[in-house]
Amino acid sequence: MSRLGGSYDRRESLKRGVYLLPNLITTGGLFAGFYGIVATMNGDYQIAAWFILISAVFDALDGKVARLTGTTSRFGVEYDSLVDVVSFGVAPGLLMYSWALQSFGKFGWLAAFLYVVCGALRLARFNIQVNTVESRRFVGLPIPAAAGMVASCVLLFYHLGGSGTIRKVSVVLLIYVLAYLMVSNHSYHSFKDPELVKRQPFSFLVLAIIFIIVIVAEPEIMLFSMALLYTASGPISSVIKYFRRKTPEDKSPVDDIVPDLKDGAHDDKNHQIS
Repeated sequence: MSRLGGSYDRRESLKRGVYLLPNLITTGGLFAGFYGIVATMNGDYQIAAWFILISAVFDALDGKVARLTGTTSRFGVEYDSLVDVVSFGVAPGLLMYSWALQSFGKFGWLAAFLYVVCGALRLARFNIQVNTVESRRFVGLPIPAAAGMVASCVLLFYHLGGSGTIRKVSVVLLIYVLAYLMVSNHSYHSFKDPELVKRQPFSFLVLAIIFIIVIVAEPEIMLFSMALLYTASGPISSVIKYFRRKTPEDKSPVDDIVPDLKDGAHDDKNHQIS
């Protein structure tokens, strides 16, 4: 009965219509991800990597546009997750397999599938935790960030002119690390802080412009560096939290001295009485 009621509510919601702008942006991300797959099949790996990154830009925009315009909906959440599976799961997985893992045969496509399934599990967990987890934090590496790590790695490889052996070894290690991080409990910043869209000091604008210029000057190196820093931020924060829990509470030096003074005073008093 509850399932029938839920289906009825969804039908009624769709009859009232869907929000056009954020879902069109999401569709743009799906187009970019699909074209990334097409480019991979044609052997244009650099183009495929760029279109995966373009899809990530669309993914960042659709959510922000929906929140700023008050057009968030359950349909948009579900549609966005399906698009993410294609653009940031299947497209990077196929790119890694065709670009570096194909020579490993069965173990190559199984490794690529591991990335895809961990990304799908990450999205499923996010969907059921979206109302219970702090909005400023993600549990596990977000799949768009994992895809960005893959795409920037491909771009950096061609930019530096790496060899085939280095490519194969690095991708094998990368794919297992990303698969683990997506289903891990490491915490990642979501960059959904509403303060970011409010008025900021003029110096912030100048720094942002300089940052964009640096990215444009060396896009492959900067994109890889940003993706690597964000990917590593989760494990690093977990290590810091672990050692903070293990470290005993800070005590004032006086706390260690005062008991001794008290004991000494007590001994002197007894001595005087005796």
